[in-house]
Parts: sequence; structure tokens; C-alpha cells
Amino acid sequence: MKKILALALLATIGCGTNYKTAEKKAVKNLDPVPYANTITEAELKTHLYTYASDEFEGRNTGEPGQKKAVAYLRDEYKNLAIPAAQQNGDYFQNVPLQKGGDLDGELTINGTTFTFGEDFLAFSPQANGTTDITEIVYVGFGIDDEKYSDYKNVDVEGKIVLFKIGEPMQEDGTYLISGTDENSRWGNRFRGAAAKITAAKEHKAKGAFFFAGETFSMYKAQLAYMKQNSRVSLKEEKNPFFYYVINENIASKMHSKIAESDEASSIQLAGTLVNKDKTNDVASENVVAIIKGNEKPEEYIVISAHLDHEGVKNGEIYNGADDDGSGTVAILEIAEAFKQAQKDGNGPKRSIVFLHVTGEEKGLLGSKYYTDNPIFPLENTVSNLNIDMIGRIDPKRTEGDRNYVYLIGSDKLSSELHNVSEEVNKKYTNIELDYKYNDENDPNRYYYRSDHYNFAKNNVPVIFYFNGTHDDYHKPSDTPDKINYDLLTNRARLVFYTAWELANRDERVKLDSDIETK
Repeated sequence: MKKILALALLATIGCGTNYKTAEKKAVKNLDPVPYANTITEAELKTHLYTYASDEFEGRNTGEPGQKKAVAYLRDEYKNLAIPAAQQNGDYFQNVPLQKGGDLDGELTINGTTFTFGEDFLAFSPQANGTTDITEIVYVGFGIDDEKYSDYKNVDVEGKIVLFKIGEPMQEDGTYLISGTDENSRWGNRFRGAAAKITAAKEHKAKGAFFFAGETFSMYKAQLAYMKQNSRVSLKEEKNPFFYYVINENIASKMHSKIAESDEASSIQLAGTLVNKDKTNDVASENVVAIIKGNEKPEEYIVISAHLDHEGVKNGEIYNGADDDGSGTVAILEIAEAFKQAQKDGNGPKRSIVFLHVTGEEKGLLGSKYYTDNPIFPLENTVSNLNIDMIGRIDPKRTEGDRNYVYLIGSDKLSSELHNVSEEVNKKYTNIELDYKYNDENDPNRYYYRSDHYNFAKNNVPVIFYFNGTHDDYHKPSDTPDKINYDLLTNRARLVFYTAWELANRDERVKLDSDIETK
């Protein structure tokens, strides 16, 4: 990246001092534009043609290509003289993962034994051992929504819950929650199941059985596919929540009127669940570097992107240039810009953390591990700026400026963060900020689908920068030659300017909840 010697010389002339004096008395919090301008198309392109090359083998989590990727990132930070975030000097935060090998188990209910893979299914390794089942709490559809809740006045803490697919409807045939002919997220086959699992966990249940009804055969097909592709998950250490999909044979044995009844009830049973999963450990890493703040070093701005992609499938390399090579190389350039500012005596007041997370494609695993095991306290984390795909144009976006970016989540937790983002863009970059996917009713639910969400869950204000999907999304054709490098540059600069403002303003941005309580 280009040095800013001309700027330093200009400051020297303007002050009427010699060069050494000017260097010692560099103006604090100088105009960020010269530093942003060091983020260039040429350097982004050079990085990306390496990072998303065939040599990196698609950067599949835990595979040799991902090891090459983290080594590349570590070496870049070393070359920039940006230190590791961890006190031991290691740029790698080890993320313990496991790959599902042979999932197996046995379930007995009231004297009848059921077979794993035929009657009940799991999609990630569960804790091995035997669980006695003497009580199950039936919670209808398992929904916990502000418009309808199956958990109202129901205590499931430490208990096993049973819920079924679907959602309640009104007499006119519309769905109760959406109020329309279209189901809500709770009624979606996969997103609905995930939301119901989350609700059970939030109510502190220790496990759940999900009656999938007529869709059970689809779940069986999904399990067969996953057996061939060995799903990767975080290696849980203690008392993980367990979750199984069950067919009608088991559901009716647990609750004879499950199809007709939505009313919560406690059911006494005589049963055992024996889990016998065999798994393989997977070694993977987040890469974390830091530029320490010079006035408030214990407050942190985290800039994140995921370093992994899909790997090699059927002999084809999924290079992942946009997803998320674009975000990864953007962070490298942003880091270099901040480092140059620091060299010139204009380092940030607050610390800037550069976080490259693994396992995003496997379920936001690296960011979950970081937020569960933060290197820096989450309560001191001012905000997370997450970059996931910023190098292309969404072909579905038929109106508006090509110089745009989708922003998601900026106003979810902190209106102040949203306002800062808007003001920074207006002052420096004038990119069209599109909030299409920030809508609570967006069926894509992108707010929940990238690494910022694990910060948001922990009350850290977030912004997710995204260009939308395209025809090459999750295909071998997502290659560096298709990137719009002018747009990648503009978007990377926007993130830099936003981080600069967040790091250097007098007061940290506040959560709306904190403002409301004052």
C-alpha cells in the first residue's frame, strides 16, 4: 500500500518546521481521506487473485486449503507489523470442531424401541450416554412470538419438550401470526424448525423432539445427504442441548392426540434415549489481529469477515471470490490503512480488532466460538462491522445506482450506530445505502445468516455489509475475474470510514435500550 509521505511533507511545510519536528507532533485524528485512499483496486485485486485461487482449494473448514488461507492472513499481518490479538502472540484462535462420522442411537418409549435413521433423526453429534425420559412437556407448535406463544405460563427449564411442525391458523384460513395466506417464519420447514429449537433453548429446555409430520421423509433424505458430506459442528464440552426429529410412530407414542391438540401439557413416560455417536475432531482457526487504541484501548471495534468457503466438490474448486474473499481482502486493506495512520501518529483512540472467522459456511461456527470465548470482553465491544460479499452486483436489483451496498442490522440495536453510518457515508463515500434486506419481514432473513448475528445476540451493535446474491453464489464460477473492483474499493472504504468514526468519536455508540433507561 502506498505510503503517505506527501501528506507528511505538506504538514511539515504548513507548520514551518523541519520534518523531524512535524513527525513528532503529527496532528491527532487527521483527515481520514488520505488513509482511505490507500485502499485501492489494484491491491484488492492482487490479494483476491491469490486468496481465491485454485491453490487455496476452496478454503473448506479444517481442510488443507483453509490452512493455507489462515497462513496467508497471518503472514500479511506480520508483514504489516500489526500484532496478534492474543497475549501469547498467536494470531490463531483455535476453534475446536467435530465432524459427524457415524451418528447412532436408540430410543425406547413405553416398552417400544425405535430405530435411529428410520424413526428418529439427528443432524449433528449429540452428547453420548443414556438419558432417562420420565416426563415430556408438550408445547404445541413450539412457537414463542410476540403475537402467539406456546410457552406462555409453561415452565420447561431442565425438561424435554415436544413440538410439532406448522403454526396456528385462524378461522378464515389465514395464518395467525402473519395475518395473511403466507406462513410466517415459524411455519417454514427448515427456518421454522431452527426458530423453534432456539425458542426451546431460550426457555432453558434440556432437549427437544420435533414431530415433522409428512415432511419426515424429506428430513431422512437430508440426513442421507449429510452422511455423505459429514457435517461439521462446534465441539461442545458440557451438557449440550439435544434435538431429534421424530416420525408419527414416536410422536403418537408420546402424545396420542398430537395431530389435533395444540394445548400445552405435561406427559409422563417410561423411556430411555441412548446416544452412540462417533465423531472425528477437526482443527480450525480464527485469525485475529489488533491495532491498540491510544486513548481508550479497552474499547473495541471488531471488523469481521469469514475466511472459509465450500472447498472442492466433485472435483471442482469453489473459489469463493465474492463469498467471502471480497470481505477478507477488504479487511486486509482496511487494516493497512489504520496501520499507516498509526505510523503517522494518527492511530485510533479505540482499539480496532481484525477478526477473520472460520466455519461460517458450516453454521457461523467461528464467530459463535469467538463470542462464546471472546479475546476481548463483549461488554467493551463497541460494535461489529461484518463484511460478507461486497464485490458484485445483485442482478435482482433492477433500480438504483450500481454504486450501492445493502446494509443490514444497523438500526436493530443502536439507532446511534445507524445515524453514524448514514452521516459517514454522506460525508465521504455517497454510496447508495439499500435497506431492502433489513426488513423484519424479509423472507431471506439475512440478518440471521452471517457472523454479525453472533455479536448481535450478545447485544453488540452491528452492521452487515452485503451486495446480495448472484448466479455464481455457492458455485465454482464465483471467481476473481467477476469482481467489480471499483465497487469493492468503495465499499471497503465505507467500512474504513465508519470504523474510523466509531473509533475516534468522544463517546462510544450506545444501545437503544441503554438510552431508553436513562
